[in-house]
Amino acid sequence: MLDLLFGSGFMFILAIGGIALFFNFVPIGLWISAIAAGVNVGIFTLVGMRLRRVPASHIVMPLIKANKAGLDVNVNQLEAHYLAGGNVDRVIDSLIAAHRAEIPLSFERSCAIDLAGRNVLEAVQMSVNPEVITTPIVSAVAKDGIELKVKARVTVRANIDRLVGGAGEETIIARVGEGIVTNVGSAGNHTEVLENPDFISRTVLEKGLDAGTAFEILSIDIADVDVGRNIGASLMTDQAEADKRIAQARAEERRAMAVAKEQEMKAYTQEMKAKVVEAEAKIPAAIANAFETGRLGVMDYYRMENINADTSMRKAISDPGSFKAEITPEDK
Repeated sequence: MLDLLFGSGFMFILAIGGIALFFNFVPIGLWISAIAAGVNVGIFTLVGMRLRRVPASHIVMPLIKANKAGLDVNVNQLEAHYLAGGNVDRVIDSLIAAHRAEIPLSFERSCAIDLAGRNVLEAVQMSVNPEVITTPIVSAVAKDGIELKVKARVTVRANIDRLVGGAGEETIIARVGEGIVTNVGSAGNHTEVLENPDFISRTVLEKGLDAGTAFEILSIDIADVDVGRNIGASLMTDQAEADKRIAQARAEERRAMAVAKEQEMKAYTQEMKAKVVEAEAKIPAAIANAFETGRLGVMDYYRMENINADTSMRKAISDPGSFKAEITPEDK
């Protein structure tokens, strides 16, 4: 009797555990929700999702939402997009928004945009409600050298067909800035731009700056134009200062060369004087040698001294300032 009761209890516990395991593994609640919403999702399809480690709620709930919105999608499409790394819920929301706004957008296109890393829902919303992009302050210089600081507002709308492979907002801002710089630079006077700022927006808009981007430019409006520095005058001043420094450097170079040449000539003069002194120092020895060999007599020596004295006297007479008379004690 005890064995029978024990066996019956064990079987009951095993049955309860099996039922709990079944309900835990099989999402019965989602299956019932799908049936109640009129979506045909088989119980074995949900079990297959569990085996493939796909959260059934991430597939069934977007499928119910798409079915209620009148979209033609199935479980396999949503599951394939999830396994590819996409955001199923965002794709369905974008398709519903595009369907309501009567924007042609297929499921495959929406999945491609989502897998490309772009927010397809935001793209659809931007296509319905255009966005205004404010450019940073663009500094441009007119031909008269006056700097103008321009700020523009660009109204863009997302282009669904070019979202995959199209450039982003940074490219739009860069192209608009380039167009502003070009138009201001071509103006002969900065007052022309101040008087007619819409000339910039019209000219820039005509260049087709949205080519190759994920957006369509609707309008370009100049929000603010401020007068900056006189760049032309500053450049001329800087150039004049640079020329002055170059001239000063060249003059200093010439002065240094002149000083070096002067020092060189002084050294050369001292060298020549040294040679003269050296030559004069040889005269007494030559005279002594002439006395010893008999080629010079005493009278010849006295005549030479008289000639030197006479020459010194004539120099003193011709240049009195160079003559300094010696005053002897007898003269006093």
